[in-house]
Amino acid sequence: MPNRSVFFVSDGTGITAETFGNSILAQFTLPLRHVRRPFINSVPKAEKVIEEINAAALGDGARPIVFLTLAAPEMRDAFVDGCNARVFDMFTSFVEPLEQEFSMASSHRVGRFSDVAMSREYHDRIEAINFSLAHDDGQSSRNLDVADVILVGVSRCGKTPTSLYLAMQHGIKAANCPLIPEDFERGKLPTPLLPHKAKCFGLTIDPERLSQIRNERRPGSKYADLLNCRYEVAEAEKMMRREGIAWLSSTHKSIEEIATTILRDIRPDRLIY
Repeated sequence: MPNRSVFFVSDGTGITAETFGNSILAQFTLPLRHVRRPFINSVPKAEKVIEEINAAALGDGARPIVFLTLAAPEMRDAFVDGCNARVFDMFTSFVEPLEQEFSMASSHRVGRFSDVAMSREYHDRIEAINFSLAHDDGQSSRNLDVADVILVGVSRCGKTPTSLYLAMQHGIKAANCPLIPEDFERGKLPTPLLPHKAKCFGLTIDPERLSQIRNERRPGSKYADLLNCRYEVAEAEKMMRREGIAWLSSTHKSIEEIATTILRDIRPDRLIY
């Protein structure tokens, strides 16, 4: 099959169009070229992207797929009428039916984040991101009393990306702290975590996968050796089990799945918007 192009076109960042479109496209195993075109908020900009889409149709030998999140009707019509493409207009598909259902007009606001910087939620997210960065990899034990969650687990099991995702997407103040061989020899959690054990959530990982990840960073080292990885993972799981810390494996789970599980267990209110 031809290598087709998929365009995500928005008058804002394009994140909504891309997230929604990718969740649908994931159902199809096809070679696709993804193109995001954000901040398309004028007719000249729209015309330029339409030219690009039509050129892709000629080059690919197949019409592109286009996901639109555009508030202005004339902009949407320009893409629907002017593109040699299969256009999915999310406004028409979702917003207009909801206008009918609610018996009211939507704001037709251009751009998802046009006024978000003034909101309390945005301020909380920035605070959470700063907190997670300051408490990454156990580099600080200050203010752990205000953490929403403290992720624990062996090095390179996914604590840092999960912490930052929780902060950026949900405004969760997430610290993370590695469990290291010295902790296993002592047979207890790192001392700064002991008063906050109730906030701890553990991540583990398949030792073979952990060895692969560590070998990318420090090839041929004891740190990356499979036997050492097996030892660390087994000891970390034993410690979390003994301390009554809930944990899950990151081996076959996405960051989104891990974060949702953590939210469900520690802050279910954050799953309600």
